[in-house]
Amino acid sequence: MKLQIMLATWEDISKLDIRVGTILEVAPFPAARKPAFRLTIDFGLLGVRMSSAQITERYTPECLTGRQVVAVVNLPIKKIAGFQSECLVLGISLSEKGVVLLRPDDGALNGDCLC
Repeated sequence: MKLQIMLATWEDISKLDIRVGTILEVAPFPAARKPAFRLTIDFGLLGVRMSSAQITERYTPECLTGRQVVAVVNLPIKKIAGFQSECLVLGISLSEKGVVLLRPDDGALNGDCLC
């Protein structure tokens, strides 16, 4: 069975603002339909943003705090169970093993962008 892939244009990609941030705080999110955390992320000059992430299968709050992540920061706010998610943290789904977060190599600063 061949996987169908929807094509994006270079113009589509250029609209995304993808930045590096550091997770400052992690809180449980019991109101979410699927197990999730509420993340507080520092994006440097862009400020601090909140996000909801379904990453509880592989990560604990202790291992996430202080970790750098990659996120799309220019999406509309998405309300999830009364919570306003202001960015989309990026990860790779490993089926039964949960989601693995994308993160930069050493030396990236909060707010650095994908160019």
